[in-house]
Amino acid sequence: MDRYSCIIIEDEPLALERTKSFVIKVPFLNLCGTFDNALDGLSYLKANKVDILFLDINMDELSGIELLESSKIESQVIITTAYQEYAIKGYELNVTDYLLKPFTFDRFLKAVNKAQENSNQNLPNVSLDFIFVKTENRLEKIDLSDILFIEGMRDYRRIHTINKKIMTLQNFSELEQIIPSNLICRVHKSYMVGINKIESIERMRIKIANQRIPISETYKELFFQVINNRI
Repeated sequence: MDRYSCIIIEDEPLALERTKSFVIKVPFLNLCGTFDNALDGLSYLKANKVDILFLDINMDELSGIELLESSKIESQVIITTAYQEYAIKGYELNVTDYLLKPFTFDRFLKAVNKAQENSNQNLPNVSLDFIFVKTENRLEKIDLSDILFIEGMRDYRRIHTINKKIMTLQNFSELEQIIPSNLICRVHKSYMVGINKIESIERMRIKIANQRIPISETYKELFFQVINNRI
């Protein structure tokens, strides 16, 4: 799964922690830094490529609006503010989305998905049909369409396919970086599931090949977002 780098520029400590906690819940976001003023954030942006910028508006020295007006920002910009009157100005500056505090995780996720879609439009259309995983002393090719589910077993991950089971030391984070979530989705700290292999979903349990796999609170929003895109 693609990972999207992001930073947060926010001068309110509580708001910063809330946004940070939301970012951490999203597996495909990689938080690279947080800044309590726009000048430090701008300095970082000049030296580093960032996919998504969460930007507060009302800050001392340099406001979020002033940052956008004075600098060329190539990141997808999601404004976070308690002031609705800046919405029109934000859209004039071509921001990706405008989150009015206090926003919910569901609303936050919609903004992130929009930023993700915008970023993907600028990428070449690459179809991923298979991956290679490290197992014992070799690399083994696995067709993604063959994966039923991936199970965490202490230091190992067991990949259940329609033909065999493969043990690997690669962790879930590594697997998520190389596997698109719309094909193989994380649903629990110990499980990823093949979307096209799901037989049914009932009471926060997924049935695949006579196995019942739990859906945890941490991953349920993202999982059902993937499922809703198939309905």
